[in-house]
Amino acid sequence: MRPRQLWETTGILVVFVVFVLILAATVENFATPINIRTILVSVSVVGMVACTMLFCLAGGDFDLSVGSTVALGGVIAALVVNKTGSLAYAVLIPVCVGAVVGMVNGFFIAKVGINALITTLATMQIVRGSAQLASGGSSIGVSNESFAALGQTFWLGLPTPVWLMIGFFIIFGVLLNKTLFGRNTLAVGGNPEAARLAGIAVARTKIAVFTLQGMVAAFAGVVLASRVTSGQPTAGLGLELQVISACVLGGVSLTGGVGTITGVIVGVLIMGVLENAMGLLNIQAFWKLVISGSVLLLAVTLDRLKHKASLRRKAERV
Repeated sequence: MRPRQLWETTGILVVFVVFVLILAATVENFATPINIRTILVSVSVVGMVACTMLFCLAGGDFDLSVGSTVALGGVIAALVVNKTGSLAYAVLIPVCVGAVVGMVNGFFIAKVGINALITTLATMQIVRGSAQLASGGSSIGVSNESFAALGQTFWLGLPTPVWLMIGFFIIFGVLLNKTLFGRNTLAVGGNPEAARLAGIAVARTKIAVFTLQGMVAAFAGVVLASRVTSGQPTAGLGLELQVISACVLGGVSLTGGVGTITGVIVGVLIMGVLENAMGLLNIQAFWKLVISGSVLLLAVTLDRLKHKASLRRKAERV
């Protein structure tokens, strides 16, 4: 493998390892088992949503409504479990609602032809408003023990949300690398017209991707509501930028056609470690916003440079 190819495939992992080693040596209490567990729990929602954002980005689109869908999923779960006492309904109904949100996004993007920015920006506001209407604008407390167990129990020393995140990484990694659906998604993102000529149902693939995105975001909202024992209509604010940043840091191309689940895992962990380190160093919230925004800008810039380099190499081969 050439040095350039080796860097493109493992560079982000090397950066992550070096970053963690520096923090472990310089930041007090960073490398403790409790803090590591705290980091993993804090990124569990971002990690779950990033699994399907990977498919959106690899397919040439993105979804800005995921944070709102997380909030709506948590609010509906709280309402349902308080009304019925059923954990199954509290998971199933929000996931179905999330599927509808995703399907609507996919329909307007793939069938009507409205770009992803406008479509998901509109649904972001619609879904957030729906969460506010359903909750009356305030948090909905939940005292159901079985519901709380989903987000607060431990297994083999790790909280359930972390295991759920790991499970999602495995499932969507297999889906991307070992199934026709995953290959079709990458093909659609790489060249939609060529994919269509090859017999791939481009519109159907995009709708399926966005439907999965809505389902996973709503489920992540249920898990978050379980963790904090309440459905909060303000949950997930800014989550979409965290998720996209993590994906792009992990090497997922904003132009579509490129992405790996391993890169996404590393990107998610980098975002979590950065946020945790800023907290341990008592950095002001205003500076956290500046740093987070700078990371997003850096990630997008690196993606653009990689894309230009790829085009240049293709031109040289021709």
